[in-house]
Amino acid sequence: MRDWFKRGTPWIWLNAGAVAISIVAVVGLIGHIAWNGLQHFWPTNVVAFEYAEPGRDVEQVLGEVDAAETLTAPAARERGFQVEDDEALITRYRIKRGNRDVDNRDFVWYAGPNMGEWTYPEDVVVMERRQWGDFIGYLREVRVDGETEATGEAAWERFDEIFRENRDRIQEIGRIERIEIGAVNAEIEELRLSQRRLDMDDTLAEEDRAEQEAAIQEERDRWEAEYEVLVERRNELLSEVARFAVVMETASGEEVEIAMGDVVKPWRPNAMSVGEKMRFYVRDFWDFVSGYPREANTEGGILPAIFGTVLMTIVMAIFVTPFGVLAAIYLREYAKQGPLTRTIRIAVNNLAGVPSIVFGVFGLGFFVYFVGGGVDQLFYSERLPAPTFGKGGVLWASLTLALLTLPVVIVATEEGLSRIPGSIRHGALALGATKSEMLWRTVVPLATPAMITGLILAVARAAGEVAPLMLVGVVKLAPQLPVSGDFPFVHLERSFMHLGFHIFDVGFQSPNVEAGRPLVYATALILLMVIVVLNLTAISIRNYLRERYKAQSD
Repeated sequence: MRDWFKRGTPWIWLNAGAVAISIVAVVGLIGHIAWNGLQHFWPTNVVAFEYAEPGRDVEQVLGEVDAAETLTAPAARERGFQVEDDEALITRYRIKRGNRDVDNRDFVWYAGPNMGEWTYPEDVVVMERRQWGDFIGYLREVRVDGETEATGEAAWERFDEIFRENRDRIQEIGRIERIEIGAVNAEIEELRLSQRRLDMDDTLAEEDRAEQEAAIQEERDRWEAEYEVLVERRNELLSEVARFAVVMETASGEEVEIAMGDVVKPWRPNAMSVGEKMRFYVRDFWDFVSGYPREANTEGGILPAIFGTVLMTIVMAIFVTPFGVLAAIYLREYAKQGPLTRTIRIAVNNLAGVPSIVFGVFGLGFFVYFVGGGVDQLFYSERLPAPTFGKGGVLWASLTLALLTLPVVIVATEEGLSRIPGSIRHGALALGATKSEMLWRTVVPLATPAMITGLILAVARAAGEVAPLMLVGVVKLAPQLPVSGDFPFVHLERSFMHLGFHIFDVGFQSPNVEAGRPLVYATALILLMVIVVLNLTAISIRNYLRERYKAQSD
């Protein structure tokens, strides 16, 4: 036994067990997130049943089974269910009934013993709407200009035909409002600022001023005419969409008219085959990652959050990499090793332990108020008091996270430099290279993989940070992406959405927690995928550089 301990076998098994437990924990975490997030996009069958509690009227229920749990009799009574047998175990089901605009209850728990036989009617229709969430019921009529055009089974075929036509119109409306009208408004705003700059210039001659004002007014008239044309086209499309409506019937028999323009997509899950459900699943997931959020972020897509997260991380990497690498090179290769250098190195290491919210406060006070406010005074005075750079934006968020992750890059780069054998340095100097040539042509290329390792760690930490971003640029809903077709194309002064903050907002600030819970898991999975893609890109670069300089290090 003593020899067994001396050989270190227990420690080998202990380390192997720790690694195995860590791998199982990571795989389990990712699997849990993926299972709870991805199943949200599957078109679940709709169940219909009668619900009868003693002393209450029979209720007709129609909805999707969202969750189930088993309760003891006392626990069931605490939740309002009537149970006589104290030894009984009650299974209750959470049913997503939708129709929030009808009875204000989207999700409802029902006790299993009081539920009648479950049926799956094939004519049940589920509609995702732009407001009020999903509607679950029976399609009774299709109306055009207020007149009934189709009923019964023919109503679904006519509805599907009209919906496809209107979907193209709605997409065109969105393009006009989000892109074309936005571009025209940007040009008009730029002309307004040009006029204000002209009014603030006291050195301009009157003739030149009058000539420039006339040119500005002519250009403004042209853009305003273009704006009127776009508005007229949008209104025509809106009027065409408003001609169509459908009449839906709830489980209780109440009829509700829904405008066709409010329908995002309809489907009949009970009548769909497995292949149709798989195609629907792929389309729904794509709509999620490529669409824009709706209904307080509990519905729609997360494209702005994905775009904002990736852009902020890339800009952060552009800032942190050169500063971190140069600082590490100076501390390791040029600085005189003494008390001051050791103090700086200790300060850098301690900086990694500072709470991230402290960096957010610093970024707000220094970058946003001081630097951004100064930039506005110098270069954007005509826009004041509306701030341009004197508010949260992608640039200040990226710089704040660059400071947050700077110690990681410095420490990793120093470790890489320290591992370069002294013989390589001496050999380069012996061959006549200067210290600078030895450093930048021999040592730094060999330490590049370590620098990339530091960048990987920085990206992994920065992409998931939320607390500092809440102070320096992240918002619940961003009206515009940080990239557009207007010069300079990348607008780092704009506020942005972030996947981490989106998860926090949907999970803890949403007015409809049950509806937002699957989106929390799905968004968390997308965030993990974004981090993995960014890290794999950096790892591939590191491996390429490692192979390139492997022969030189040997």
